[in-house]
Amino acid sequence: MNINFELQPAKLDTKLRRFWSISGDKIRNIARSYDVSKGSPVFTAAGRYTTRGWTEWTQGFQYGSAVLQFDATSEPEFLDLGRRATVQKMAPHVSHFGVHDHGFNNVSTYGNLWRLMAEGRIAENEWERDFYELALKLSGAVQSHRWTKIKDGGFVPSFNGPHSLFVDTIRSLRSLAIAHVLGHVMMEEGDQRVSLLERLQQHAITTATYCVYYGEGRDSYDVRGRVAHESIFNVADGSYRCPSSQQGYSPFSTWTRGLAWAICGFSEQLEFLRAIKEEKLSPILLRAAQATCDYYIDHASAADGVPYWDTGAPQLSALGDWQARAAEPFNDFEPVDSSAAVIASQGLLRLGQFMGGPEGERYRQAALTILNTILDEPYLSTTANHQGLILHSIYHRPNGWDYIPPNRKIPCGESSMWGDYHAREVALYAQRVIEGKPYLTFWGGSKSVAKASA
Repeated sequence: MNINFELQPAKLDTKLRRFWSISGDKIRNIARSYDVSKGSPVFTAAGRYTTRGWTEWTQGFQYGSAVLQFDATSEPEFLDLGRRATVQKMAPHVSHFGVHDHGFNNVSTYGNLWRLMAEGRIAENEWERDFYELALKLSGAVQSHRWTKIKDGGFVPSFNGPHSLFVDTIRSLRSLAIAHVLGHVMMEEGDQRVSLLERLQQHAITTATYCVYYGEGRDSYDVRGRVAHESIFNVADGSYRCPSSQQGYSPFSTWTRGLAWAICGFSEQLEFLRAIKEEKLSPILLRAAQATCDYYIDHASAADGVPYWDTGAPQLSALGDWQARAAEPFNDFEPVDSSAAVIASQGLLRLGQFMGGPEGERYRQAALTILNTILDEPYLSTTANHQGLILHSIYHRPNGWDYIPPNRKIPCGESSMWGDYHAREVALYAQRVIEGKPYLTFWGGSKSVAKASA
C-alpha cells in the first residue's frame, strides 16, 4: 500500500458528509422496498438486495445501520427504524445457539442502542435500558455456551461444528465483552459459574495462536501476518489438526476478509481490555494485531488500500504487479473485496490509537488512505436505484454466489450488508475524531464501564 502520511481526518469531512447523505437514501430504499418474507438481506444482485440461505448473520447489520445513521446525523427517523426493528425482529438472534455471530447481530442493534443511551445521545429510560441490557447479557451467555475445549484452552466454534474455529469470531467477542461489563455470568450444570471474560480471553488466545501466522516455520507457507480462515481441531482429544478455509481460495493463502476480521477484532479487544484494566493478554493480542496489520499493508492490499479477495487467488498473476497500482474492480481475472477494506480500516485506526507514537501513525495513516479511496467512486454507490452503499464487495467466491453482471467475467459492482454496515461504522469513527466527539467504542466508553461495574 502507498500510505498517504499527509492525509488528516479533517480532509475527509466533505466526503463523509456526502457519504451520510447517500447512506440515508440507501437505508430508506431498503426499508421501503425489500421483501422481508425472503429473509435477511445479504448482498445485492443487479443492484437489489437479496438473500442467501447459509446462516442468518446479516440482519443486525441492516437495522444497526439505521442506528449508526442516527448517531451520525441525529435524524430521528433512523432511530425510530432501528428501535422498532430491533424489538420486532432481533429476539431470535439473542437466543440463537447455532451460530458464532452474536457480536454481529446483537451488538450492532441492541448494543448500539444501549451505547447511545450510555453516551446520553438518546434519553435515559430505565425500562428501555433494562431491555437492551437483558438482551446483551443473554446474547453473551448464549454465545459463550457454544464452546469447544482444547488442550490449551477453548474457543467458540463456528456453525460448521465443534471442530471449527473461524477467524471471523474474534470480532463476535463483543457480545461476551458487553455481557461481562454488565456483570453477567453464564450458569451451567450444578450452578457452575462461568466467567464470560475468561472465555473471551481463551478464545482470543486460541485465535491468535492457531489462526495467525508469525513467520516461525509452522508450515511451508508461514508468512508473518498471514491468516487461516478456519482452524480444525480433533474434538476427541482437543488437539489442533490443520488450517482450512470456507470462503478463501485455500488453507495456505489468505482470504482477505478473514484477515480484516482479525485486524479489527484484535485491535478492538486490545482497547477493551485496557479500558477494563485487564491487560495481561495484551502482548499476545498486540502481536497478532501488529502481524495482521503489517501483512495487510505490505502484502494483501493494492496501492490504494483495497485488497483482492484472496492473496492466493489463482489469476492474480494475470494482473501483473497489482500491488504497485490501485485495485481494479472491473478487471477480467479476480475480484476485489471492498468489504475487507472497510473492516480493516477500522482495525488499523484502532491499533494506531492504541499504540500511539510513530508506529501507531503508520497504521492510522494506512486506515485514512483506505477511507479516502472507499469514500469515493468507484466504491461509493452514487446511483439512486442501486440499494448498496459500498460497491465491489465479495461474499463467497469459491461457491460462486456473487452476481456477475452481463458481459463481465467476474463479480463486480455489488454490495453486501456487512460491507455497508462497517463502512458506516468506520465513517462514524472518523467523523467523531473530526468533530472532537467521544471516542467510539462498542462498550460505550469509560462511563459505561464504570456504571455497569458499580
